[in-house]
Amino acid sequence: MINTHWLRSFCTLVEVGHFTRTAEQLHMTQSGVSQHVQKLEQQLGRDLLIRQGKQFMLTDAGERLYREASSIIESLSSLEQRIGADPAFEGLVRIMSPGSVGLKLYPHLLALQRLYPKLVIDYRFAPNANIEAAIAGYEVDMGFMTQASRHAEVSCRAIGREPLLLVTPAAITEPDWTQLMRLGFIDHPDGAHHAGLLLGANYPEFQHSNMFEKRGFSNQISLILEPVSMGLGFTVLPAHAVAAFAKPELVRTHALTHPVSETLYLGVPQRKPIPNRVITVMTEAEKWL
Repeated sequence: MINTHWLRSFCTLVEVGHFTRTAEQLHMTQSGVSQHVQKLEQQLGRDLLIRQGKQFMLTDAGERLYREASSIIESLSSLEQRIGADPAFEGLVRIMSPGSVGLKLYPHLLALQRLYPKLVIDYRFAPNANIEAAIAGYEVDMGFMTQASRHAEVSCRAIGREPLLLVTPAAITEPDWTQLMRLGFIDHPDGAHHAGLLLGANYPEFQHSNMFEKRGFSNQISLILEPVSMGLGFTVLPAHAVAAFAKPELVRTHALTHPVSETLYLGVPQRKPIPNRVITVMTEAEKWL
């Protein structure tokens, strides 16, 4: 492997055109510059310079070496700067969250990307357990969860709360227990958990979501309210998911006696420094949660 110090001396000599000034620029002796060139010639088995007193000209091999080596030296010169750079508004930021949080955040983060096109948002929807595992495995830069992480590799803090809402067809004005039983439940991956929290706090008759006839299921957060809007049942959803529904006039949310909210947690890898671009996205996200 060619010594990069020798290459740097050779390229500087070609650019400066003078042994003494090259030595001054590199803080070397003139004989040191000559020795570097000679060692390159010995290693390559080719003359690189035709010496004419204090002047010189390049051989064909010398010209080829300079063309190849100059880009290498330039790249090496900027390597430290590139490695040390930590721009706040460019680079990939990988995020995971439950669907409701994503429906709220994703449009705002895309607006941030429009302001800073070199910032790239990679947003995935996932349940809490998957998000926690992805943070711990360094698969994402940040994740939002509705449960605090206890994983040793995840640093976690509460950043806000999201209300849970009872949602019925628009015609239902005051949903009593009998009406809910008659309507039936539109289920989703967190349906039993959300129903347990909200309905358990407000209806003494409630024991578990299986008490209701199951009238539908969707694992797509944006579609869960479609059957509700058609009068096919009721559901319990986080507020951000309800706010994102495209036909709000067809459903009704109800303020119950005992409101219930879920705490939102922000998680990041425990042992990895947070890059500036991730801090930028975190700051923007926290404005909207």
